[in-house]
Amino acid sequence: MNAKIPLRISQFGLRGVVGAGLTPTHVLDFSAAFATMLGQPSKVIIGRDPRASGQMIREGVASALMACGHDVIDLGIVSTPVIQHAIADTDARGGISIGASHMAAEWNALKFFGERGSYLSTAEAGELLDIYHLKGFDFARWDALGSYSRDDSAIDRYIANLAQVFDLPALRRFRVLVDCCNGTSALILSILRDRHGLDLVLINEQTEGRAFAHEPATDQRTVRMQLAPLMRHVGADAGFLFDVDSDRVALATESGEAVSEEMVLVLLADEMLTLGPGDTIIANLSTTALLDEVAASHSGRVVRVPVGRNATADALAGFPPEKIAIAGEGTGAVMMPQFRFVYDGIASMLAILTMMHRRSQSLGSILATYPQYSILKGEVPLESHRIPQMMDDIESRYPDARKNNLDGLRADFDNSWFHVRVSQTAPLVRVIAEQRGQPPTALFDELMDTVRSYNS
Repeated sequence: MNAKIPLRISQFGLRGVVGAGLTPTHVLDFSAAFATMLGQPSKVIIGRDPRASGQMIREGVASALMACGHDVIDLGIVSTPVIQHAIADTDARGGISIGASHMAAEWNALKFFGERGSYLSTAEAGELLDIYHLKGFDFARWDALGSYSRDDSAIDRYIANLAQVFDLPALRRFRVLVDCCNGTSALILSILRDRHGLDLVLINEQTEGRAFAHEPATDQRTVRMQLAPLMRHVGADAGFLFDVDSDRVALATESGEAVSEEMVLVLLADEMLTLGPGDTIIANLSTTALLDEVAASHSGRVVRVPVGRNATADALAGFPPEKIAIAGEGTGAVMMPQFRFVYDGIASMLAILTMMHRRSQSLGSILATYPQYSILKGEVPLESHRIPQMMDDIESRYPDARKNNLDGLRADFDNSWFHVRVSQTAPLVRVIAEQRGQPPTALFDELMDTVRSYNS
């Protein structure tokens, strides 16, 4: 993340370095805009991850919501999926999660949810931004302000939902190593361990707001450095690494192999398509092409959408729920229909363990059944006024590719593809290239060199 731009305001919400970019004024105004967008006074759920700035931001969020007449229900320190479940369980009008997911401790963010805990659609996110920029807030009279209350039972209700969906006693057979990265997953997994007898070995379990044990990224590199070396020592059947708010997860096999973050969605898509009834996968343009092979093996299909959870929410709204097998990203963030299409790393972990149990196979042996795809990912800071010229240049260099301009440029060849796009959450151009078999090193290097040339 470019330190020169410590604040990012977009349709994905508000994200920034606290103090240097993200200020109390931003928090108050964005929260008031969301409260105004919700309309008639109602219940709104809030919660936060353990970051040191979370308490300060929570006060601003709650104040703005109450100032617009809404009754605030504060869940305390909880994962983002717990907040989403609580919105649906309590018939709240919406909710706000305070937490910056896979970002370093100095960052924080606001994520907004509508009824039933769903991510805002593109239209709703656009409306929120319009209200924020116009400062057209609908504040209540002094005698119609909202109330504030605490609810400390949300995690228990969430775990009860997990127990209804998954056969937890059957999963006791597995020893599982989990890197909690000092985040909210520890609060949930410790209860699953102690109350339901799961054999979970937790590391970096202590919640921490100022100095995480390591970068909270759910990618293959972080797994290779932090989790994979411990697998054989612990004797674990599978390993999982979470981000701070537990909506993403990454994997390590029983032999200590660090698995590409792309494979979380692939594994669960294979399982959900096997079980039915849905035959459609929703994934973004940056996600592995292996997903298309898996879908074809089940006579299913992949619907590709722009990167971003608003785009996924838009796509989900266009299908009957029973048609969707799964939705997700190649970042370790996956939505399953039995869990209300909420990005949920802990549900993903339990679903992968269930897949291992149902197939009587190790994680490594399941992964070995898929053809090899090699993906390379990079990012380059770039001045925004040169982006159109850069995209035209890249497109002209590959005249024979099948092109998709829905989100930047995706170009497909017979056995490889690339995607170049501007990030909506960071001042970066992201470059991804994948090939069936060996890594597409020459193609990736060529793309990175082209993008970098526009910084000179």
